[in-house]
Amino acid sequence: MRTTIELKEEHRALLHAIAARRGWRGYSRVLEEAIEYYLKSHAEADESRRTLLKRKGAWSAEDAERT
Repeated sequence: MRTTIELKEEHRALLHAIAARRGWRGYSRVLEEAIEYYLKSHAEADESRRTLLKRKGAWSAEDAERT
């Protein structure tokens, strides 16, 4: 899907430089990789938070203090 976004000039230049180093003409693929990384890292962080919340109260105050 095509869309329009606003970028700072320095970001656009850096994206073009990354794409050029990889032999790509534009920076769409660089943006795609960045978005996939962002979404994956947030999904993993959300899962970690859910896991920790499930364990809330599993340790005594003394265990938590020792750790």
